[in-house]
Amino acid sequence: MDIQPINSSDRNLGGFDYFLLWAGVGVSLAEIWAGGFLAPMGFWAGFWAIVLGHLIGNTFMAMGGVMGSEYGIMSMVSVRPAFGIRGSNLAAVLNIVQLIGWASIMLIIGGRAGAALGQSVGGILAANEFWIILIGMGTLVWALFTGRTFWKVMQTCAVIGLMLVILMMTFVSIEEFGRGVSMNPKGGMSFMIGLDLVIAMPISWMPLVSDYSRFAKKSKSAFWNTWWGYFIISSWMYTLGLLATLVTGQSDPGMLILTTMGRIGMAVPALIMVVFSTITSDFPDVYSATCSMLNISRRISARTLMWIAGLLSIGVALVFPMEQYENFLLLIGAMFVPLYGVVLTDYFLVRWRRLDVKAIYEEGGAYWYIKGYNPVALISWAAGFIVFQWCVRAGYPLGGSIPSIVTAGAIYYFSTTPEKTGK
Repeated sequence: MDIQPINSSDRNLGGFDYFLLWAGVGVSLAEIWAGGFLAPMGFWAGFWAIVLGHLIGNTFMAMGGVMGSEYGIMSMVSVRPAFGIRGSNLAAVLNIVQLIGWASIMLIIGGRAGAALGQSVGGILAANEFWIILIGMGTLVWALFTGRTFWKVMQTCAVIGLMLVILMMTFVSIEEFGRGVSMNPKGGMSFMIGLDLVIAMPISWMPLVSDYSRFAKKSKSAFWNTWWGYFIISSWMYTLGLLATLVTGQSDPGMLILTTMGRIGMAVPALIMVVFSTITSDFPDVYSATCSMLNISRRISARTLMWIAGLLSIGVALVFPMEQYENFLLLIGAMFVPLYGVVLTDYFLVRWRRLDVKAIYEEGGAYWYIKGYNPVALISWAAGFIVFQWCVRAGYPLGGSIPSIVTAGAIYYFSTTPEKTGK
């Protein structure tokens, strides 16, 4: 792993690779649980929030990967043209925090589910901590081999297998819980707040999507397969969680579905789902946390940093308070919606997709600004962050995501001189 651009000749991932990668990310108990948060909206309002939220969030996420696929640069390096070479460290630190948080949350959910399915055997197999450590180490190994031929084969097999398992899960859920779901509207959450909770999930992947799109053979193919792979599976997982929570009132719909599969003799497929879905959705967090650490400093080797990120996520998972999960989702939205409002505005509207790649790595160059920081970008991000928090806390019907990204992007655009297109 290196912070330098990936040469075109070294890029080895095609469109189907990206579809499987992001489909694997979407297969997650964390996504099922997040879908359950929408239950106060009722099924149909929650369902349309899921569809619209993914249309919006997925588009921004896939756009965030365009810089990686076009210039071969990792995500935090792609922040440098807008925020400055040192200013990108703000995004890197925030990204490390959210990625370790995400990795830990997924390990906790996977650990709880594995322990629940191991109750019938007892002993160490019924302990949350055992499954957290086991899945955490599996995630670390998966991340260490990212992009290699062996990893591509394993990722393909794992995701295809998981697709079959979630088909079974869907059938079981509809059979067990599906009757009368549309008759349970609650009316306790505004549509736009629900939309924020959906948008936050794909947005949380924006600060790492270029870490993978930089290996793309073709930019267009990487964009659309990233978009469709995550859109289909993540929307599916959210809807499963919404359906199960509405009918049963359970606070953890993922656990409910898995225990139900266990009762009808499908404990083994359920356990496969727990282990491999956690690994395929968790390894990007460990890998990209390492990329963000490299953006800040390259004094420690990438392999060592990856071990640090992986072990740290396991340690945090053993103590993280899961009752803060919903607040964590909203905090991610507040941090990264306005940040990428600035980055995407800079790349698509100010620079017209033209970057001086050499200057991205040069002190005193075009992206150095004031001692390595671009104050316009920092102010724009701060304004968007404040708007997001204000809208959410005040309960405005617009939610926080759209006002935040518009505010940050508009302030940045009107405070910056757009480059000439040369047309």
